[in-house]
Amino acid sequence: MSILTVPDSLPRRRAPLHRPLLYFAAADAVLVVVASVAMLVDDRVIAGSAAWFKPMKFALSFLLYSVALAWLISLRPKASRLTWWMANVIVTAGVIEMVIIVGQVVRGKRSHYNTTTSLDAALWMAMGSTIVALFLATMVVAVGVARARIGDAAISWSIRLGLLITLVGLGLGQLMPRRESGIDGIAGAHTVGASDGTPGMPLTGWSTTDGDLRIPHFFGMHALQVLPLLAALLVVLAPRMPLLGSVRVRLGLVVTASAGYAAVLALLTWQALRGQSLVHPDQATLTAAAAIGIGVVVAVMISVASATGTRKVATA
Repeated sequence: MSILTVPDSLPRRRAPLHRPLLYFAAADAVLVVVASVAMLVDDRVIAGSAAWFKPMKFALSFLLYSVALAWLISLRPKASRLTWWMANVIVTAGVIEMVIIVGQVVRGKRSHYNTTTSLDAALWMAMGSTIVALFLATMVVAVGVARARIGDAAISWSIRLGLLITLVGLGLGQLMPRRESGIDGIAGAHTVGASDGTPGMPLTGWSTTDGDLRIPHFFGMHALQVLPLLAALLVVLAPRMPLLGSVRVRLGLVVTASAGYAAVLALLTWQALRGQSLVHPDQATLTAAAAIGIGVVVAVMISVASATGTRKVATA
């Protein structure tokens, strides 16, 4: 079993970083700070949470998303004009969405699902259009990146599967506008089993009493960061854990982690749609979670055992 060194195993940039994505990420980083400070001095409440909480969350999410996407695009063997322009579409859509979200907070109004006035309805319609544009542009970028061979098999598949799950997570956001809010002028909801504005968890604001569709949406879309970082971590640990020097082992662990991530995403979606809070799982949810955990452990053991068996045969 050959051991690859960290510099040889980790992919390197082969195309320019997408500067608009990085500028957007920098602006989001500033907005995270500004919104965090604003929450301390502005005591207004919109839809059951601090007025500046939503801008802070969205800015942080876009920050992580933009940096990860810019990095992945730079790993392609050569620059792609189509990928570059689709990334520009993502930036444009993200900027429009953040401007509307912040603008509505300044006005003291809800941004999402708000159709109470003609202006609010127009802004919500614009947000809906940007969400669709962002999803489609991300899909094009994902196909372009997935077709390229980036690093070894484990790294390549962590990126491909991470992008696939991210697209599913983005798509799950479309469940929210389809729900009845029970409030005049509000065309959608993220809470299942109650109106939006139920007691929320610290930091995230996710409902502690009912189902919340924001949970699978958030969890799914950030597979783009989690799975490639896991693959990179396995490479970094390889010098200390010789077993991880095998691409076959790392690939098995990446596929296992991806399958486990997708299974948890399905579980979170099922739990939310049943109107069940993340912090109050019932027996069915706990049983499903245990089955996922056992499946992941067994798959990890199989990956390690198969590589160990191969090494024994090679040294016999």
